[in-house]
Amino acid sequence: MVCEYAELPWDPVERKAGEVLDEVRYLAIRVTRWQGGLFDDGALCKHYAVVTNRFDFDGKRLLEWHREKAGSIEALHHVLKNELAAGVMPCGRFGANAAWLRLAVMTHNVLTALKRVALKPEHLRARPKRLRFQIFCSPGALIHHARKLVVRVQRMTGQLAEWAEAWSALPAPG
Repeated sequence: MVCEYAELPWDPVERKAGEVLDEVRYLAIRVTRWQGGLFDDGALCKHYAVVTNRFDFDGKRLLEWHREKAGSIEALHHVLKNELAAGVMPCGRFGANAAWLRLAVMTHNVLTALKRVALKPEHLRARPKRLRFQIFCSPGALIHHARKLVVRVQRMTGQLAEWAEAWSALPAPG
């Protein structure tokens, strides 16, 4: 199989007078097999395109980077739809559904930041359900005693120490 690419100086967008759009880059890819007639449709070669706004890589490195990302967006969609309830909209109103989706995306971003900044490395690949059961949903009781409000949490001491360490790793609000 032979893969070739070329960068195209092409812009299909017709701009309105005075309109400024972000510049994009087009790469055309041609895949030719040694025995081209053996493609399912009988074509000698197949063509693909990559459109990007990245100009910091040369064409070969850009295509390698693009292939490295394969599957990551599908995993994000799975988490949003199935674990953060973005797959089922709450009502028939567009604005409410848009807010629901935005809240799910913000929740995902906050959980990702929490995993990278404050939690231990074993939680980096943790899904929201695991974080919910191991960290967020902990049985406890609020107790008023001696003019103090105390939370009695039913967790092991080691888990509580991890939580305290995670809280201290978070940046303080400025």
